[in-house]
Amino acid sequence: MTKRMNRDKRALSPVIATVILISVTIVVAVSVAYWMGAIAGGYTSFEQIELPSIYAKWQQSTSDWNITIELKNSGSADATVDNIYVNGIPLKDYDSGIVVLQYDTITLDNSTGLASISIKVSKGSSKTIYLTLDESEDDGFTSGTRIEIKVHTAAGKDYPTSVKLP
Repeated sequence: MTKRMNRDKRALSPVIATVILISVTIVVAVSVAYWMGAIAGGYTSFEQIELPSIYAKWQQSTSDWNITIELKNSGSADATVDNIYVNGIPLKDYDSGIVVLQYDTITLDNSTGLASISIKVSKGSSKTIYLTLDESEDDGFTSGTRIEIKVHTAAGKDYPTSVKLP
């Protein structure tokens, strides 16, 4: 009688075993696809700074040039501006008092840290930078001259532009 009972018991049917194997394979494949998509997304994000507006104004009362630079990040990652060059020279290398940088509510000059600029421009947003330059013939900041401004980011990219002093 015991032999008869063992014959009535069966393992999983081949159809059910196949369905389980295919289900597990699909779940693993979908999981790997999401994981790889997350990894690839991290490598495909990029910053793209645009300079849609830059202009200079003469401030007669203080004998300064006020330069307004608008930055727009149209990339898919945040950007951090870590240096600004005027005529190829970093702002920190100009004499004290010649250059003043303002953004958000921060004002920097050589005595307060032009060596450590950190301007964060979030993806899809804009930021306005105000640069004040003293009129100086030694540095070339005189009426009618064109100065080159290059914005450098922490990712190592440079975004050059120029402005003519009126």
